[in-house]
Amino acid sequence: MSSDLIEVLRRQMRPVTDDTVAAEVARQVGDAEVVLIGEATHGTHEFYAWRAAITRALVEQHGFTVLALEADWPDTARLHRWVHHGSDEGDARRALDDFTRFPRWMWRNTDVEAFVTWLRAWNQARPADARVGVYGLDLYSLHTSIDAVLAYLDRVDPDAARRARERYACFDHFGEDAQAYGYAAVRGLSPSCEQEVVAQLMELVRRGASLPDEAGGDQIESQFFAEQNARLVRSAEEYYRAMFDGRVASWNRRDTHMMETLEALRAHLRRRGRGARTVVWAHNSHLGDARATQLGAVGELNLGQLVRERYDRRACLVGATTFDGTVIAADDWGEPARRHTIVPARAGSSEAPFHETGVPAFLLDLRDAALAEPLRISRLERAIGVIYRPQTERVSHYFRAHLADQFDLVLHVDRTRALTPLDAFSGDDPELPAFMS
Repeated sequence: MSSDLIEVLRRQMRPVTDDTVAAEVARQVGDAEVVLIGEATHGTHEFYAWRAAITRALVEQHGFTVLALEADWPDTARLHRWVHHGSDEGDARRALDDFTRFPRWMWRNTDVEAFVTWLRAWNQARPADARVGVYGLDLYSLHTSIDAVLAYLDRVDPDAARRARERYACFDHFGEDAQAYGYAAVRGLSPSCEQEVVAQLMELVRRGASLPDEAGGDQIESQFFAEQNARLVRSAEEYYRAMFDGRVASWNRRDTHMMETLEALRAHLRRRGRGARTVVWAHNSHLGDARATQLGAVGELNLGQLVRERYDRRACLVGATTFDGTVIAADDWGEPARRHTIVPARAGSSEAPFHETGVPAFLLDLRDAALAEPLRISRLERAIGVIYRPQTERVSHYFRAHLADQFDLVLHVDRTRALTPLDAFSGDDPELPAFMS
């Protein structure tokens, strides 16, 4: 371990605590229009709690009004209505009930519950056009989005609903299995639905453009939400076909959709005369500039790269790392979540010298030249998603990156704790707590 690097880190870091982290990060944001706050895992309490505190500071002190999540548009719509006082669900747990698919704990956990409870209270004292909204950027909800488009058209235009059903019937042969559709379409076993989903999106967009000037706010919002669901269907159809062309193609379609959704949302809010300063919550792998990683070298792009290319200095990319601790994750896709012990970070990783400083938690400003040069060297970086495989950690969870080019700011919490899901674990391990829904 280089003692010179550790000394540089100690000189340049800003130690933080639960009470000071929000102010320290908010101070560094400046005039950024889009602030991306990442996480090294999808199951760590500190990452969720701290970005909630940072977002609260950005809302209260800097006028941010958009929170965009690594979640699907229709799944987040119910939560958006609740925090906007467009529905009365009773409490945050019920407002989070549409996050039904694996991994439920990613958004149904006590840290998210606490934040959205605060957000609803914050919005209550503000006029509707100044309230903070919560929106989803991801694209896995093909069939849920189809249902949302049809439900909207059934209400406003039954003839258009009939045409939409005819187009979307292209997927009916595969039931809910979107991957089976993608495989069959790519292998020539079934016609592609591409033309149908594009045609449906274009018809909806034309309908929105033809709304009369006197259309009410609720009518405009409902139309926009339907258009976004139709865009998601178009992107998801392409994504599930791209899955069988390799990881790069499907990953790029997914993150490009996130950027398209972000831009459509911000443009919609500006057209309505609303503020659009935006916070994004997602994994580091989506929010750190892909051009600074080995994944970018093989052709992957991500939301962080696209945001930087679009906004330059009006964007601020915040990463988060940990050395060890515990995390909520599954052993495999679709399996029960459980608490895992995180293996200490490997030698040669960015996290290793952070640990050697002996400081429990700190903020680094990577725009500082004194830090940028020593942290521009390629090092390993750990990424734990919804699955954790400690027995194969080097292969499963590490990639190489130039940290100083990947992020503007980095928060390091040396020992982290697993978050608390709102739902019961479905395993029978007696050492796992029984969280009640």
